Amino acid sequence: MNVVLLSTYDLGHQPFGLASPAAWLAEMGAAVTCVDVAVQPLAEAMPALKSAQLIALYLPMHTATRLAVALLPRLRRLNPTAHLCAYGLYAPVNENYLRQQGVQTILGGEFEQGLVDLYAALTETRSIELPPISWARQQFRLPVRTGLPGLENYAHLQLDGAGKKVVGYTEASRGCKHLCRHCPVVPVYNGRFRIVQPEIVLADIRQQVAAGAQHITFGDPDFFNGPTHALRIVRALHREFPHLTYDVVIKIEHLLRHADLLPRLRQTGCLFITSAVESLDDHILQIFDKRHTRADFLQALALCQAEGLLLMPTFVSFTPWTTVESYVAFLAEIEAWGLVDQVSPIQLAIRLLIPAGSKLLELAEVKELVRPFDPAALVYPWAHPDPRVDALYETVFTEVKASQSAAEPRRVTFERVWRAATAVLPAAYIPARTLSPEPVFVPTLSEEWY
Repeated sequence: MNVVLLSTYDLGHQPFGLASPAAWLAEMGAAVTCVDVAVQPLAEAMPALKSAQLIALYLPMHTATRLAVALLPRLRRLNPTAHLCAYGLYAPVNENYLRQQGVQTILGGEFEQGLVDLYAALTETRSIELPPISWARQQFRLPVRTGLPGLENYAHLQLDGAGKKVVGYTEASRGCKHLCRHCPVVPVYNGRFRIVQPEIVLADIRQQVAAGAQHITFGDPDFFNGPTHALRIVRALHREFPHLTYDVVIKIEHLLRHADLLPRLRQTGCLFITSAVESLDDHILQIFDKRHTRADFLQALALCQAEGLLLMPTFVSFTPWTTVESYVAFLAEIEAWGLVDQVSPIQLAIRLLIPAGSKLLELAEVKELVRPFDPAALVYPWAHPDPRVDALYETVFTEVKASQSAAEPRRVTFERVWRAATAVLPAAYIPARTLSPEPVFVPTLSEEWY
């Protein structure tokens, strides 16, 4: 039976979410075609799509889901008899809307076994009902990447000067132990996390290095959910590939709890750590249930700096609780701490999304704030009580996108945003600026994190 696994967008990574289930399905005898329309024309996949009995769309994030929904009518016209499946983090939380669009099977959480079970049922022409979320502990297979576009087609690591590295991507775990209210992982995993066996992770990296990878991004929601598991992998990785670098995502809470492990990361080739700081306002951090404070972030930043590790903070910079004054203060603090070069400009223009299933909806103040669910946008819309904040968001987002399109340095983008934000305030309310040192080059992925 012919199967097409289709990805619309995965932050510039060669999708693990295609390569992993491709291995499981091929083991069952399926003829699998992997299609990543983020980097290849859909026209190239037309023969495979027209002949497929199963078309499964990978939905790891909000943008990917919206792009997939827009693609569904075309897929139905191309192949009206194919069984349509949506799988990945954003599939179960949007189950009702996806079914309205013609999707017949929804799989979230640990989806590989579900895809295998679905394939078997379709092959045997029998009906099957699968749970939309599975937390089963799986024995992973080595991902099959040969059917995907080469790594050179995906995001690269920009080095100082004109240098760059080819980037591979893998996952050592899924889910998360924590219950941050705004996080899209929580409605699916609800405090659980599952590991990918170390030998599979290492074999996957090995095959990507053979394909040209010089740097690896670990896509785990939090690399230190299982610190022993994580350290076992990076130690073995460094022994085999001592010149290979990598980056990871780690919570501020875990950076403090496992501060003794930071030297191990640096020694094994960790180039930078991304951390979802989200806000420098303790009230907002409490609403999000981030389990860290502004002071905790500063402590984690100091610990990383002492170890020679770059900490790349991400932010939800516009929320219903942001004010014009607090946003300008946020910019001033980023500059004062010398973080302008470490904060991706898009992080200055992120507006809170409240998707279906968000734990934020458990809060009375959020319930009162949001409008009815917008299925086309896949969010509960909200408007700020102060119209100036929403207007500022639109201006900042426009400035950031224009600056990025012009390939301007981060400090130029920051100046654009500073001027836009301070133009809204009387001069007396604008904080004094701290002169930053000379620009520092920070290795960055060519596809911005958001």
